[in-house]
Amino acid sequence: MSLWEYANPVKFMATSGRLLPWFAVAAGVLTLAGVAWGFFATPEDYKQGATVKIIFLHVPAAMMAINAWAMMLVCSLIWVVRRHHVSALAAKAAAPVGVAMTLIALFTGAVWGQPMWGTWWAWDPRLTSFLILFLFYLGYMALWAAIDDPDTAADLTSVLCLVGSVFALLSRYAVNFWNQGLHQGASVLRAGAVTGADTEEKVSNVYAVPLFVSMAGFVLLFIALVLLRTRTEIRARRIKALEARARMADA
Repeated sequence: MSLWEYANPVKFMATSGRLLPWFAVAAGVLTLAGVAWGFFATPEDYKQGATVKIIFLHVPAAMMAINAWAMMLVCSLIWVVRRHHVSALAAKAAAPVGVAMTLIALFTGAVWGQPMWGTWWAWDPRLTSFLILFLFYLGYMALWAAIDDPDTAADLTSVLCLVGSVFALLSRYAVNFWNQGLHQGASVLRAGAVTGADTEEKVSNVYAVPLFVSMAGFVLLFIALVLLRTRTEIRARRIKALEARARMADA
């Protein structure tokens, strides 16, 4: 079975219709379990107190904000190379989900940073690149809305997605590129961060395990929402096509 079979909207709708309920249920269970476990069953940190528990929302949301743009980039490149409409619609569908994840990450980051840094915002390399990524999300959605021809919109948004990927990369690795800034480096998704194989700052297992559950829930939630929204975009495209045929028939 070829992956390109799912470029056929009929095939995609049939398969996604079967998978969507499973992804939705698994996302709900894991997200609620991870967040509830983290907020109510973990101790306060000896340095940050109860504030550290924002990690169970902030880290998964920030991770998915960046990965959502990466998924949009892959789908946009598939559109440019193979001209598969489902991939373009999937990229369009992922944008509102990505912008929501970015907003959650920015808000929870500000709430977490205020007691730790003494300020709600700092022009830190990672924070600044993340804010720019958020603006790219808004620009991407606005460009889709501003252009009537869907193929032209897909072409132009694909170019914008390629440019915005620079800031998605900076959002992930800004701390590594610049040694200055308030934001700490990676302490979870790093080899040895949980096992203690390295000597840098790492997350204790008491926080890491529920955090991984929450992260898995956010991944599945993203997949479920993108499948749902892609199905909606395909239906909207069909309705427009039927309306256009009806107008031509009346003429």
